[in-house]
Order: sequence, then structure tokens, then C-alpha cells
Amino acid sequence: MFKPIRKKINEIDHIAAEALLQSNRRGILAMNGDNGYPYAIPINYFYDCDKKKIYFHGAKAGHKVDALKTSDKVCFTVYGNERIDESESESWAPYVQSVVVFGRCRLLEAGSESIDRLKEFAMKYYPDETLADEQIARNGRATQMFEITIEHMSGKQVQEK
Repeated sequence: MFKPIRKKINEIDHIAAEALLQSNRRGILAMNGDNGYPYAIPINYFYDCDKKKIYFHGAKAGHKVDALKTSDKVCFTVYGNERIDESESESWAPYVQSVVVFGRCRLLEAGSESIDRLKEFAMKYYPDETLADEQIARNGRATQMFEITIEHMSGKQVQEK
């Protein structure tokens, strides 16, 4: 159902792909938007490696919510771990890794599960638990949590030259 990476030499293993998902702070979420146009936006996210799910937050209404209500199929992409290999003749061209996830996204119902995911999400971005708790108390009711169930994930490393 999902196409394999064409150049197998560029493929990174599942552990490296998950590590990139865990370490990055932002990714691009692509959905089926209005009038058949793709809709892709940068988001902050939290990857739960035990549950193999991606969580993010947003408003309870808007283009993203409307798109996800129409179709729950999404594509999520992160890239990073850029490095330069000084020993190569083309040391000016960096290597970069990327992960592409295909999955289904659902809105989490308000309640303990949603608050638990919001807390995990906040702990990735705030320097301490007190600040995270303050932000959740202040903005938690206006925040919608979303969950992506991963159906397929692939990662690769390429030299950008």
C-alpha cells in the first residue's frame, strides 16, 4: 500500500527514524484541505515511542480541524540531524535525515487522556514542570489534542549536493 524508499542506500533504520522523531521539535503536517488542495502546516509535536503515536495540539476550530473532520488521513514529515563530513571531497554539501509518516489522525476527547497527552507535550517544550502546569491551567480548556496513529514510517539520509 505504501511505496518503499526507491534508493535503499539512503534508507535509515527504524531506530534512527524514531530517534529523529523524538529529538525534533517541529514537523510539517499535511492533510487533505479545501477543494482538493493539500494543506500543510508546521506544528510542534510529541512522539510517544512506547505507543508509536504522535501528539500535537491546536485550536478547537479552524482549517486544520475542518480538514481532519473531512479526512483523517495525514502525512507528517520531520528533517534534521544535518552534518557535514569534512573528510569528503564535497564537504560543503551537508547530510540531512528525514522521516515521513503516514497515518490516521483523530481529535482526542476532552478528559484525562487529553490532559495527560497535553502534559507530556508541554514537558517537551517548557523548561520545568511548574511552568508547564501553569500554561495548561491557563490555556488547557481552549486546547484540542490530536493523535496520529502511524500506519507507515520511513526514514532516509541524503547528501544535499
